[in-house]
Amino acid sequence: MRYRRTIGAAVAVAALVSLSTPSPGGEEGVVAPKHTPFLAGQLLVATQKLGDPRFAHTVIYMVDHDAKGAMGLIVNRAYGVGPLDKLLKGFGIEDEDLVGTIRLHYGGPVDTGQGFVLHSADYEGPGTRVVNKEMAITTKLEVLKAIAKGEGPKRSLFALGYAGWGPGQLEGEIARDDWVTAPADQDLIFSDDLESTWDRAIKMAGVAL
Repeated sequence: MRYRRTIGAAVAVAALVSLSTPSPGGEEGVVAPKHTPFLAGQLLVATQKLGDPRFAHTVIYMVDHDAKGAMGLIVNRAYGVGPLDKLLKGFGIEDEDLVGTIRLHYGGPVDTGQGFVLHSADYEGPGTRVVNKEMAITTKLEVLKAIAKGEGPKRSLFALGYAGWGPGQLEGEIARDDWVTAPADQDLIFSDDLESTWDRAIKMAGVAL
């Protein structure tokens, strides 16, 4: 099963670590257009013009965006689905009471050995950073244990890696129409139907297919 191969990658990670400073993901030295708003808490949707295969037809939930750079998680690409207890065993956690399954997402090409749990803001624990009243991100293992015991957030997404941009870089990409933005929608972010996520997001952004 494909998920078992991805667990091998997860096992190589000793533990979930603190959120990293966003790193450049492409061209540098782009001057930010003054009219571009900061996008934390919104969706970034790749347009047909974006030629980078790492981001083709991706939908990204933006966690951070300011004058220093930007960071987000791709929500519509997954490695596979499998038992949560096996994933946690990869981190050295064994508990017979742990139940359920989890989908392992590809969060982006930066630091693919680093784990993030993007989730609804009804949970807050060690390593949790609240993005807004609806969404939060957690970078400590306790959230996975809470999810397994039914004590975690109502909705969640576990991803390895993230998408990062340096100062002004994302603004430059938006200016050349590589990306459009859309309101964040939990039904889309946490959808089980990843095949339709981009189509739904691009329509929410007001782009005709």
